[in-house]
Amino acid sequence: QVQLVESGGGLVQAGDSLRLSCAASARTISGYAMGWFRQAPGKDREFVAVLSTSGSNTAYADSVKGRFTISRDNAKNTLYLQMNSLKAEDTAVYYCAARWDSLVFTTPNRYNYWGQGTQVTVSS
Repeated sequence: QVQLVESGGGLVQAGDSLRLSCAASARTISGYAMGWFRQAPGKDREFVAVLSTSGSNTAYADSVKGRFTISRDNAKNTLYLQMNSLKAEDTAVYYCAARWDSLVFTTPNRYNYWGQGTQVTVSS
């Protein structure tokens, strides 16, 4: 069982940066593929970025490629999402997710564990 707690969201202006963190309660997250997803009002939850257990395999949504960077620190049991050049369309609740697997998946229903989410609002 893994509990995930996101932090780092907030209200920023377009062009600003934010770094989200996801702290995991597991003894170690090294065996979990992890990712970030987001959900805007009235929309389905969508894939943002995912990362394999070792960090060597990543995938990004086209909408964030080149602006967002996912990373993990297994020693600290923490997942990160560095978000640069934020746009108004990035406004959403951002969720951290984990799956006990060496493979990465971009569909939300593949992930077993979810955080409560952190709100990111980008004003234009």
